[in-house]
Amino acid sequence: MLLNVLPFQFPGISGVRCAFTGRDFGNISLDLAAREDDPVLWEKTVQARASVPELLGVDAFAEVQQVHGVRTIAEPLAQESDKASPVEADGMMTSRPGLALMVKTADCQPILVAHESGRFVMAIHSGWKGNRQDYPRLAVLEFCERYEVKPAELWAVRGPSLGPAASEFVNFSSEWGEAFSRWYEEDRMTMDLWGLARHQLSSAGIPARQILSLDFCTYDNAEHFFSYRQYRRNGIQDGRQASFIWIR
Repeated sequence: MLLNVLPFQFPGISGVRCAFTGRDFGNISLDLAAREDDPVLWEKTVQARASVPELLGVDAFAEVQQVHGVRTIAEPLAQESDKASPVEADGMMTSRPGLALMVKTADCQPILVAHESGRFVMAIHSGWKGNRQDYPRLAVLEFCERYEVKPAELWAVRGPSLGPAASEFVNFSSEWGEAFSRWYEEDRMTMDLWGLARHQLSSAGIPARQILSLDFCTYDNAEHFFSYRQYRRNGIQDGRQASFIWIR
């Protein structure tokens, strides 16, 4: 199977690896949701998920059932490729080498975090509702408390997601409110979710130079990435790509 993966490594942290898949991951979403009704698609999805450990060179992967909340699971268990996680959360953190943390997105922001020692990592799923609840900042603070580290010792990277020009919100007042007007382009009715997430990570204490990003807009690059908004507006195939972080 030909797989499309963008590798990433934090500067100076050789013991941590990251990877971001695109829609060319066998053109199969890694999300099991709503796929049991299609036996062929189900089998292909399970096969793609089963290939993850060998592809990344890890022992196993972990995931959660993402619900657009603010819960983060510490030290999650490994996940079976043919079963969906029953645990509702939007982030995971681990100190276990060889366990890849996987978050699934299709416009939402995947945010991967590593401690400079290479001993602790975290994966965050942040949709706009997560940003609205300040989840990136809260997750970083919880990570630091769990592993007794300082925010200044962390690095973060945000993966492909909905870019500022495509993140339209016509009901800004009811969905966001005046507190978020700094990131709202009123004439275009769009939110700079990238800028907001960066601000939230910075507010948690991560130095600006240690907040990195892969600035691919999923909506504008729907031939390479799954995009929920493209699916809703233009019927382009729906699905989820995955972002991984692990300790070697």
